[in-house]
Amino acid sequence: MDDMVMFAAMGISGFGKAAKKRELDPNRFDKTKREEAVPKLEVKPLIPESGPSKPSTRASSQSDEDSDDPGPPLPPVGFFKHATDGNGGEDNENDDAGSVDEPEYDPSAPSLSAPEFPITHEATLKEHTKVISALTLDPSGARVLSGSHDYDCKLWDFGGMTTQTRSFKTWEPAGSYYVHDLKYSNDGQQFLVISGTLQAKLFDREGEEKATFVKGDMYIRDMKHTAGHVGELSSCAWHPKDKQYFITSSADSTIRIWDVENKRKQKSVIVVKSKERGARTKVTTCAYSTDGRLIGGACLDGALHMWQASSNFVRPNMTIEGAHMKGTDVGSLVFSVDGRTVLTRGGDDTVKLWDLRAFKRPLASHSGATTLYPGTNAVFSPDEKYILTGTGASAKGGRGKLILLSRESLSIVKEIDMDTTPVKVVWHSKINQIITGLANGTISVLYSPETSLNGAKLLLAKGAPKRPTVEDLSDALAAPTILTPHALPMFKDGEGLVKGMKRKREKDRMDPRKSRRPELPVTGPGRGGRVGASATQHVVQNLVRDTTRDEDPREALLKYAKMAEEDPQWTSAWTQNQPKPVFANVSEDEEEEEEG
Repeated sequence: MDDMVMFAAMGISGFGKAAKKRELDPNRFDKTKREEAVPKLEVKPLIPESGPSKPSTRASSQSDEDSDDPGPPLPPVGFFKHATDGNGGEDNENDDAGSVDEPEYDPSAPSLSAPEFPITHEATLKEHTKVISALTLDPSGARVLSGSHDYDCKLWDFGGMTTQTRSFKTWEPAGSYYVHDLKYSNDGQQFLVISGTLQAKLFDREGEEKATFVKGDMYIRDMKHTAGHVGELSSCAWHPKDKQYFITSSADSTIRIWDVENKRKQKSVIVVKSKERGARTKVTTCAYSTDGRLIGGACLDGALHMWQASSNFVRPNMTIEGAHMKGTDVGSLVFSVDGRTVLTRGGDDTVKLWDLRAFKRPLASHSGATTLYPGTNAVFSPDEKYILTGTGASAKGGRGKLILLSRESLSIVKEIDMDTTPVKVVWHSKINQIITGLANGTISVLYSPETSLNGAKLLLAKGAPKRPTVEDLSDALAAPTILTPHALPMFKDGEGLVKGMKRKREKDRMDPRKSRRPELPVTGPGRGGRVGASATQHVVQNLVRDTTRDEDPREALLKYAKMAEEDPQWTSAWTQNQPKPVFANVSEDEEEEEEG
């Protein structure tokens, strides 16, 4: 401290050039404020109440805060100094100082009984061209992962984006197939992509493919004997405790449990048996309970099944037939934190809440939630007091709504107008923001500057982008870019899961080209176009035994002359009518032609 005082006396405040601190506009969040939230119905009644009370109760202590609301604080303070004694004036000044700060927190002050939802401001991420069919956030809430019917997956980073809101990676995970589901692992280091194909794909945090899991044999009737799915995938879920396992559901009437390290065969199979003809049905969604002890699945025939994760999966432990209307896709199945309640969002325009302890009829049901897309989901709020879902537009080109339902009765607490039909909704607990995927390809992020943390607030925390100057351009041209050949992931060797060196050496050892192994002799009759050793030996031995190459052909023929005269086999018929052979007379001209 003495050194700092001495430096201050000498006029030295520090060493080096002080970095200029950028001051952010305190009203920067007003640019993203939703239009419907500007006229606050809860705050406006305070103004007419304070108007008539100002002249009537000017000297009373109850009107101190009311008298401040319509105008600046200075006139009331001066008036109270003249109307009361010194002590009373000081008390009123303190009260006024406290009341001046109240309008800054008006959104929370009048709603003491009602909850505060993060819906006052909105940021949009617009790059997809078709409906958002899959949406998720990583566990920290820093990245958004979206999938659409335009076949693309996009990664968005709140920390790396500016107000222009551009994704940092775009790719097609499965060609021209819709993306149905996306899920981050518990540690956020990898995520699953479920598309309209038969194979689930695993990607790392940066969007590089790590593994493609095997598909099954479609000609095998028993689904337990196939190594993978033989029908279109619909959804997936990670194990809440163990990041090594996840489940996938499919149209082949199965839920399969997979190990991340084994992409060639599933760990176990849950075959869902339907009461319909054929005993098969599409499993539209699946989920793990929060403790990982239960696996839930909803089917196209309207049934809702629950299996114990430690059982042999021969039959479900709990079943409800007709939980939702037959032939409609159940968009989501969510377990509560306590593991006793299940929330389902059906394609029959209903939201239902089930109690696993009394798994006969729903605890509560909400109807009239228009469903235009089969993947429309519903989620719990972070405190699980409310349920959030989207409803479709009633007419073509109309506006959709986000509805907040009370958990006790599933009655509507709040409705939020959106530009178009909301399909996917996520309410992240860490950042307290609502991310919604809309039917027009827009991702809407709803937040509140007071109650939300980071997320979309980071977009406005960087200020306006800096314009490039001449010095910046010259520095960029002067400094060459050095590219190392194999630094990019796309040029690295190896496919699938990242293996250790030992496993790679064993694999290379089995490769005849890399190990330079000589060609081994073929056992048996032969295969692959090569003759077997036994057949080759036979041919070689016959070649060695054959000595006709060393004989004189004339002597070999004359050897049979005496035998032919004594016992002619082919000319015995001529011995009677032509005992002596008669040869044709050949003229000299013919002989010359033959010789020529």
